[in-house]
Amino acid sequence: MKTHLNTLFVTLEGAYLRKDGEAVEVRLDGETKLRVPLHNLDGIVCFGYDTVASASLMAGCAQASVSLSFHTPHGKFLACTNGFTPGNILLRREQYRRADSEPASLDIARNIVAAKIANSRNILQRAARDHGDKDAARAFELSQAVDFLDRRIRHASRAVSLEELRGVEGESASAYFAVFPRLLTNHDPAITFDGRSRRPPRDPVNALLSFLYSLLMHDCRSALESCGLDPQCGFLHRDRPGRPSLALDLMEEFRAFLADRTALTLFNRRQIQISDFRTEDAGGVFLKDEARKTVLTAWQERKGDEVTHPFLEEKMTFGLLPQIQARLLARHIRGDLDAYPPFLVK
Repeated sequence: MKTHLNTLFVTLEGAYLRKDGEAVEVRLDGETKLRVPLHNLDGIVCFGYDTVASASLMAGCAQASVSLSFHTPHGKFLACTNGFTPGNILLRREQYRRADSEPASLDIARNIVAAKIANSRNILQRAARDHGDKDAARAFELSQAVDFLDRRIRHASRAVSLEELRGVEGESASAYFAVFPRLLTNHDPAITFDGRSRRPPRDPVNALLSFLYSLLMHDCRSALESCGLDPQCGFLHRDRPGRPSLALDLMEEFRAFLADRTALTLFNRRQIQISDFRTEDAGGVFLKDEARKTVLTAWQERKGDEVTHPFLEEKMTFGLLPQIQARLLARHIRGDLDAYPPFLVK
């Protein structure tokens, strides 16, 4: 059993979580639904406004270094519980010094953004290769977007300020999502996507992407905490109270490779369909309860797939990648690596 796969997702509305000996017990309406030893877990993710965790469980999770986080039923992060942070004070001091220095922040952020754009380009190239011969118009649009992203990678690598770099990242994201509908091959007219919308998501594709990004953010935040870095202090994303800026930085290079590809697979294989969504009066579109379970299963299966890490040249599961990248970032901040080596899809 791999520790990076050991995340307990609790989707039962009104569930009560408590510590029972050295295990976490999930109860609903007075009945035990699940009991898992804490030493088998590295994270517990709760979805729902009425989910309750006992103080003894929170303390037990903190002592066992098990992250415990709470999300809305739709996946939006609300809060997490932590004990005393065991992070290396020398590492965090250096992290804060670099975050306060634009040149030092830019050195890290350039690599993150260039990798994000490259991995997004890889998704488009893959789609053009697999489906381009069936649709000339689709192939043309995808090739145009690939060429644009290729130029943006070079621009990101030469950016002379964080403001310029953020502009390059924004332009690249707009170009990528402009052709994202071309990656949907299930031909269901009800599965719509008209550009990225977040709070709230306005269509089924945005609803699924937002949910998957919340799961990815949880994994990145846990990885940063586990290696002693402060998830709140980022280099690309500006500081904002309550925002895990460094976790948002770290997840950029994984958005397309992990979250977007999972969403496309679920839609294109019709594992998720329009009947799996509901629309609220305010116009927001959200996954239904049973559909969230389907997505969580697919997410865990995706994390179990294997890839050869381009920098370490070692085979590992996808689920381990945030942990590895967090540690490579920590090594760079400590001065053990001259530059931060981002994850690049081959």
